[in-house]
Amino acid sequence: MRIVIVGGSGHIGTYLVPRLVRAGHDVVVVSRGVSSAYAPAPEWKQVRRVTADRQAEDRDGSFAKRVLDLAPDAVVDLVCFTLDSARALVDGIRHDVDHLVHCGSIWRYGPALSLPVREGAGTPAIDEYGRQKQAIAEFLKTETSSGGMATTSLHPGQICGTGWEPIGPLGNRDPSVWKNLSAGLPVRMPGTGTELLSHVHADDVAQAFELALANRDAAAGEDFSVVAGSALTVRGYAQAVAGWFGHDAVLEQVGWDGYRETTSPEFAEASWGHLHRSQHLSIDKARERLGYTPRYEPEAAILQSVRRLIDEGRLDVAAPLRGDVATGRSHRA
Repeated sequence: MRIVIVGGSGHIGTYLVPRLVRAGHDVVVVSRGVSSAYAPAPEWKQVRRVTADRQAEDRDGSFAKRVLDLAPDAVVDLVCFTLDSARALVDGIRHDVDHLVHCGSIWRYGPALSLPVREGAGTPAIDEYGRQKQAIAEFLKTETSSGGMATTSLHPGQICGTGWEPIGPLGNRDPSVWKNLSAGLPVRMPGTGTELLSHVHADDVAQAFELALANRDAAAGEDFSVVAGSALTVRGYAQAVAGWFGHDAVLEQVGWDGYRETTSPEFAEASWGHLHRSQHLSIDKARERLGYTPRYEPEAAILQSVRRLIDEGRLDVAAPLRGDVATGRSHRA
């Protein structure tokens, strides 16, 4: 099967492209540039790369034709962020492509009222990004149920893994949090510490996309949450990180006003976005219909990210990882 992956050189594509090549598919990656994947793999030598500016071509109405000219049997769209963009692609490929698999987000839902959140049972999104992702998911379901093309939407949590910085214990990318936890120093915490974060390894997300493509009939017209089997609280996450360096986490609850006074607006906004939602999504539907079996629990996925960042000198920490953690002997990463 020829599979065109739009945005295939990023986090998910790093793992999805080699998976599909190993499965015997003819893979074409469409991306803005020719950047390398986050983790090298020999399978990339068998992949055709096409450069395109999705936003510009959406504006002039040419993007769907570009995709169609590649003669795909299936399309994986990893970088669609508006309903207009999704509709333009579907309208352009509806009669010639067998399956479209779209990458959404768990932010299609707002703050959780009960846990775990099952597909269709979440609260309304609280920002435009989430509202667009939900609108796209609903549009795709209607497209399929009304007799149009087969579509599927997959909705990952906070993606992490080799090559990029994970969302940290406070729901942002403030590097000082890692430095303090690695030194055993206090970390100022805005909430109660019971808020949840839903990390998932990029290879587990890639697994779900591969399964959706391989099980087209089971996936058609459906939406699936794609996260790990568990979620971490802020306190649990901080304790895990501190433990990697031989410390206990020291957390000071300062409230949101106090936290905003001592951090940047960017970090405070990111923390609010993640911690206010406090999401944990059910993967029962993906397990039952697709056979999705995540390999990584959140701690292992995050540790893989952190270990690589430390090795490359991209994350400033106060001490080395404990020996067993550094070698991964006690973890699945």
